[in-house]
Amino acid sequence: MLDEPTAGLDPKGRKDLLEWLIRWREEQEGTIVLASHNMEDLARLADRLYVLVEGRIILNGTPREVFFQFDVLDRHGLGTPLAVSVMHVLQARGLPVRTDAITVAEAAAEIEALLNKGSAC
Repeated sequence: MLDEPTAGLDPKGRKDLLEWLIRWREEQEGTIVLASHNMEDLARLADRLYVLVEGRIILNGTPREVFFQFDVLDRHGLGTPLAVSVMHVLQARGLPVRTDAITVAEAAAEIEALLNKGSAC
C-alpha cells in the first residue's frame, strides 16, 4: 500500500519509481494499492480505480470507465487526466473526437487522425 509515493520527487525519480513498481507488479504478479492525486499516473498505470469523496466511493471501474464520467468528477471538483480535459474541450468546440482517450498518447493519436482527415482548423 502506497500513499502518494511520488510526491516531492523530481521527474526522473518519479519516472524511475513508477517503472520499478510496474516491474515489481509484473514479476511478482502482485497487487499494488496506490493512493494518488496524479490523474495522468492513474490513467496510465491503474487496472482499477476507486474514487472517494468524503470517505465514500462515488465511482469505481477501469480508468477508462471512471474518466469517461467527466461530469461526475467535475461536479465533485475532481480532476481528470489532461488528455481527457483536452478531448472534452475539442468536442465542445464541435470537433468529432473521442472523449474516452485517457492518455496523452491516445489523445495525440486521435488528434493526428482528425488532422489527417482534414476536419480540423
